[in-house]
Amino acid sequence: MERPTGYQAGMTTPCSPSYAGYRFPAEVISHAIWLYFRFPLSLRMVEEMLAARGIVVSHETVRQWALKFGQAFANEIRRRLPRAGDKWHLDEVVIKIAGTTHWLWRAVDQHGVVLDVLVQSRRDAKAAKRLLRKLLKRQRRAPRVMITDKLASYPAANKDLRPAVEHRRHKGLNNRAENAHQPTRRRERQMKRFKSAKQTQ
Repeated sequence: MERPTGYQAGMTTPCSPSYAGYRFPAEVISHAIWLYFRFPLSLRMVEEMLAARGIVVSHETVRQWALKFGQAFANEIRRRLPRAGDKWHLDEVVIKIAGTTHWLWRAVDQHGVVLDVLVQSRRDAKAAKRLLRKLLKRQRRAPRVMITDKLASYPAANKDLRPAVEHRRHKGLNNRAENAHQPTRRRERQMKRFKSAKQTQ
């Protein structure tokens, strides 16, 4: 099969995982994964977009590619991000996964860069503490300021982990974190529902 023009190594993928043994070239696989994660597209939409370029691949194959290589994409994107700001905005939003209520916790800095996300079944101090631990481990430093809504779980978690961090609790100050949930909401609507916590995260 002749490769469509525009597919160049590294054009759409920030990393180079091993695609050995796959029928399709690395450029096609990486482009399909990039489409799926970059835009609020369903698997079937990615299938149709590839078909329009003469690439016949099923949506189930795209799903398998996303499951296998998606984390490598995310890790490389995080690695290339600029150093996180010193003001962290934390927020949580309710989502349905296979009909069960979960919470998607998200942290962004003052520039809107997503620091991390975490899907949990609870919305209590233990869940907030788990998010903070994950953030501190990944960022390797504490923020100067932490901004949240008025959920009581946040001050309880911060008191145990980093009591010296300034904590501002105000609904209106946390718009940056709340706005960061919008792409997830669009994908949730596009896909009708999330099927697993791993897929959501």
